[in-house]
Amino acid sequence: MSNTSRKLSSDEVSALMEGLQSGEITANSGLNNDVEVTDFTFGSDNLELLGDYYALRLINERFARLVRSIFLPMIRLQPKINPFPPEVKTYDEYSAGLNSFMSLNTSRIDELRGSMLLVLEPSFISVLTNCYYGGKLANFPTAKAEFTATEDRIIEIVSDGITQCLENAWKDLMPISIKHQSREINPQFATLVESSDSVIICSFVVQLPNVDSASFDIIYPLQTLKPIASLLRSRVQSDVINDDISWRERLEKSVLNIPLPVSAILSEPSVSLSNLVQFKEGDVMNLPPVDGVDFFVNDKILFKAEIGETNGQVAVSLKNRL
Repeated sequence: MSNTSRKLSSDEVSALMEGLQSGEITANSGLNNDVEVTDFTFGSDNLELLGDYYALRLINERFARLVRSIFLPMIRLQPKINPFPPEVKTYDEYSAGLNSFMSLNTSRIDELRGSMLLVLEPSFISVLTNCYYGGKLANFPTAKAEFTATEDRIIEIVSDGITQCLENAWKDLMPISIKHQSREINPQFATLVESSDSVIICSFVVQLPNVDSASFDIIYPLQTLKPIASLLRSRVQSDVINDDISWRERLEKSVLNIPLPVSAILSEPSVSLSNLVQFKEGDVMNLPPVDGVDFFVNDKILFKAEIGETNGQVAVSLKNRL
C-alpha cells in the first residue's frame, strides 16, 4: 500500500516555490475545473470563530431556569421559558426587525471590556405591570409611544433581576459583573455597536397561559465574546450554582430575616399615687419576689424566662413558651 499523505521533501518544496514564482505552476494546477471554487479569508467566518456555541447554549439554558424566579412573583405562576440557539447577525439586520418602540437596556461587562443589550417587548412590560399590581393575566394593546413611570419601575426591577440571574448563569464559565449604563425606547438611539458590526442574539420565549407568548433578547457584540472564544467552544460540565430556589423559598427566607424588637420585664410593682409623688432621687423601691421574667417580642409576650448573666452581660434564659 502506498502512502499518499507523505510530506514533501525540502527539494520538492523548493521546486514548487520556484515554479509558482516563475509562473510555470499556477495556484489552480491539479484542480478539477468542473468544481466551483470561491475565495475564503481566514477569520471572516463568525460561526467558525465561536464553534458550536456549546458553552453559551449551556449558559442560556441555565439562565432560563434562574430567571423564572424574577417573573414568578409578578404573574403569580411559574412561567415556562425556552432559549433559542444563539444566532449571528449584523446589528443593522437585527435592528431592522425591531419595532420603533421597545425597551432597550444597555449594560457594561467589565471583565469582557464590552457591552450587552437587553431588549424587552412593550406588551410584555404591560402584562407584568398589570399582574404586579393585582390585575389579571391578559393581553394589552401596544399602541403607545412611551412607558409610564410605573412601567419604568417594572423595567428596572426586571432588568436588575435578569442581570443578577445572568451573572449567576455565567459563573461556571467565568465570573462577570454587569453594570447598567442607559435605557432607550427607540432602537435608533441604542448605540451598542456600529450598524455593520456582528452581534450574537440570544432569544428567550416566555410561555404564558391564555395570552400570547412574550419574548426578550440578550445581545452580545461579537467583539465582546471574541477574547473568550476558546471558552465558548468548551463543554462546561461543572455546576456551581446553588441559588436556583423557588419564589416560596425566597419569600420564606425574606420573612425570616425581618428584624423584631424584643424586651424583658423583670417586675411590675404597684404603688399608690401619694407614695409616688413623695419619691426623690436615691430612694429604693423593694420589688416583690420574681417568679419568672416576661419575655416580649414586638410587645407580645412569648416566653417565660429567668434573669441571669453571661460574659459579664445581663441576660435572660428562655424557659417556657406561652
